[in-house]
Amino acid sequence: MWGVLSDATGRRTPYIAVGAGAGAVLYALIAWLPGVASFPFAGVLVLRALQGGATIAAFSLSMTMLMDLGGGHGKNMGAAGIAIGSGTALGAPLGGQLYEIGTTLPLYVASALSLVVAVAALLVTDRAPSGGRSGLAATVSGLKQRPTLGVPYAFGFIDRLTAGFFALVGTLYFRETFELGPGETGVMLALFFAPFALLQYPFGVLSDRIGRTAPIVAGSVLYGLTVIGVGQAPTVTIAGAGMVLTGVIGALMAPATMALVSDLAGETERGTAMAGFNIFGSVGFLAGILVGGTVAGAFGYSAAFLVAGGTEVVLAVLALPGLLRLEKPTEDAVRG
Repeated sequence: MWGVLSDATGRRTPYIAVGAGAGAVLYALIAWLPGVASFPFAGVLVLRALQGGATIAAFSLSMTMLMDLGGGHGKNMGAAGIAIGSGTALGAPLGGQLYEIGTTLPLYVASALSLVVAVAALLVTDRAPSGGRSGLAATVSGLKQRPTLGVPYAFGFIDRLTAGFFALVGTLYFRETFELGPGETGVMLALFFAPFALLQYPFGVLSDRIGRTAPIVAGSVLYGLTVIGVGQAPTVTIAGAGMVLTGVIGALMAPATMALVSDLAGETERGTAMAGFNIFGSVGFLAGILVGGTVAGAFGYSAAFLVAGGTEVVLAVLALPGLLRLEKPTEDAVRG
C-alpha cells in the first residue's frame, strides 16, 4: 500500500515521516499502556500490528529512496544492506542490555529512534520521480507489465527463508547440539551478521562492474552449500567458521538481488517494486520459521539444514537461464 501510494503521488519523505512517527507513538503506547491500565494482551497485539504497518512505510520507502539515487544500483543497495545488517546485528545484544536495566526500556528507546527517523526524513531531498503514472490503478498496472521482477522476488524469498530458518532452527541447533548458552548462541549468530553487514557495500559496487548474474547465482549455490555444511559441522569451531563464510557469501548476493529490482523497475514504479520485494522477503522469513521448525521436529536438524540449503541451490540452478536473459548493462550502472 505504501509503495503504490508513494509511486502514485511522486513523494517518499512524507510517508516515511508519517510511518516512523506513528511507529514511535505506538512503540511508546505498547510500553506504557499495560502499566497504567488494565490493558488486555489482545490489545497489545493490535497495537503491534498497527506499529508494523506504520514502520514498514519508513523501512520500505527508505530503501526506495536509495533506488532513486544515481551512481550504481549495486552500490546503493549495498548501503541499504549495511544498514539492515548492522541494525539486525546490534538490535538483539543492545535490546538485551537495555532489558536488564528496565523491562520496557527497549521499547522506549525504539520509540525515540523512530522519532529521530521521522524528523530526519523531512530534512533530506525527496528525489522521487514525478510526472509519471497517475493513480494507484495505473501504477499497479505498470508493475504487472514487468513479470521479470519475479526473478529477484524469488531470490529474496529464499534468502529470507534461510534467515528465518537461522532465527529459530539455527538458534536451537547451536544450543542443543553444542550446549551453548544464550550469550554464546548470540556470538554464533553475530559471526554471520558481522560480515554480512560490513561487506555488502563493496560487493554491491562489484555487482555494478561485473553484473548481477554471477554474484546472485554463484553466491546462492555457495550459500546453500555452506548452510548445509553448518548443519553437518562436527565441532562448534567448524560451525562458527561456517557461519562466517555464510555471512560473507550472503553479502555477495544480497545487494545484487536488490539492485536487480532497481534495474528492472520503471522509475515511477520503484516504490511498488521494492514493496513487492519486501513482501516476498517477509513471507520467506515466516516460511523459514515454519518449514524449518517442522522439518527439524520431524526429521532432525541435519535434514532441516539440508532442506534450507538445498532449496537455495535448486532455485539458483533453475533461475540461471532467466537471469542470463535479463543481464544487460544498465545506464545507471555504466555511469557508476
